[in-house]
Amino acid sequence: MNRLFRKYHRWLAIAFALPLLNTIVTGIGFSIAKSLHQRQLAGFLIHLHTLETFGLEEVFPIINGIGLLGLLVTGLYMTSLFRQRRVLS
Repeated sequence: MNRLFRKYHRWLAIAFALPLLNTIVTGIGFSIAKSLHQRQLAGFLIHLHTLETFGLEEVFPIINGIGLLGLLVTGLYMTSLFRQRRVLS
């Protein structure tokens, strides 16, 4: 079972790497641009952050959320925190 979760975790990591990387980089860039009072750059970055430029502002958070939830579930399962321990007699 652990091998199956590793397979799913690897697949999810590959599939959601670009959307999550976009969210991270544009979020950090937006904060920096805003603190440097670069309004045009900050506006552009927030449009990229939400993918509003491509008309995906309503779907993109759901995509990120599903990807992170899947990675969290498969990652936690692989840590063996939820496995039943064998009782030694």
